[in-house]
Amino acid sequence: MKKILGIHILLALFIIIPDILCAQGVTIPSVSLGIQESQDPEEIVGVLQVLFILTILALAPSIMIMVSSFTRIVIVLGFLRQALGTQQMPPMQVLSALAIFLTFFIMSPTLESMNEDSLIPYRNGNISFNQALSNAEKPLRDFMFKQTRQDDLALFMAITKQDKPLNKEDVPTRALIPAFMISELKTAFQIGFILFVPFLIIDMVVASILLSMGMMMLPPIMISLPFKIMLFVMVDGWNLLVGSIIKGFMT
Repeated sequence: MKKILGIHILLALFIIIPDILCAQGVTIPSVSLGIQESQDPEEIVGVLQVLFILTILALAPSIMIMVSSFTRIVIVLGFLRQALGTQQMPPMQVLSALAIFLTFFIMSPTLESMNEDSLIPYRNGNISFNQALSNAEKPLRDFMFKQTRQDDLALFMAITKQDKPLNKEDVPTRALIPAFMISELKTAFQIGFILFVPFLIIDMVVASILLSMGMMMLPPIMISLPFKIMLFVMVDGWNLLVGSIIKGFMT
């Protein structure tokens, strides 16, 4: 009953308020959306550029994941949390934030090159929009080539049925990006395996000791977790892990 009464009140307000505004001489603007014919090609190009920029901004998170170091970092940090067995500690929001900041740190030389060679000249009117895109693509491709395995790149080149490229410029970006991504996934899983080994040994030792003592009802994770955390802290694990990830991209 209250909902019906509220709906009636809202309808009455929508009917009464325009009459009151018109009586007081208040102009009510009208908004209309439509498509009009344009005689100037530059207007169409400008609109298309705006749509392209809005699309890039909407897809920015996905683009950052596809063409940057974020994928490897966040997967390795996820493997670390599972290897430690700390459940939700540290929270995934913290790991994601750390991965984002490390990504910006690693990608800073590439971003600076893109800014100097593409964005600044385009803003100053020295180069065209297409030239700016080409200049921005080059340092990003150089970064991906350094981390992409030849076998992964050859896979996508074979799928697209293209001839063997003579140099890097002959490799299309549409084949380079997926090759880069699966290379990053393979590297991240290799690092995750190495992370699991020492913690798995601790779990096996603790489980064997508890079994030999007849404590079969006591979960081994309750005993091994403090030892795994202590080992990770004693070897300064965060420093070693983050340093190794960054050095892996700098080589």
